[in-house]
Amino acid sequence: MRLDKYLKVSRLIKRRTVANDACDSERISVNGKSAKASYNVKVGDIITVSFGTRSVSVRVLDIRETTKKTEAVGMYEVISDDYA
Repeated sequence: MRLDKYLKVSRLIKRRTVANDACDSERISVNGKSAKASYNVKVGDIITVSFGTRSVSVRVLDIRETTKKTEAVGMYEVISDDYA
């Protein structure tokens, strides 16, 4: 699954266009490297999302095409949630 779609389906980012823009401006990294929106997400990847002074790192646990809001948090495990 594409990175921008994963961020939207897992509800880490509210809209796919915002996820795409975040990837373009290098605010998203996967396994420590800046990633494009077309990156193919795999189970076990560590995704870091940086916006303003907040940085959230999550480990991918599951990949689904669609999910309910209550089940979305089961798609990832929060590793760190930092305010710089």
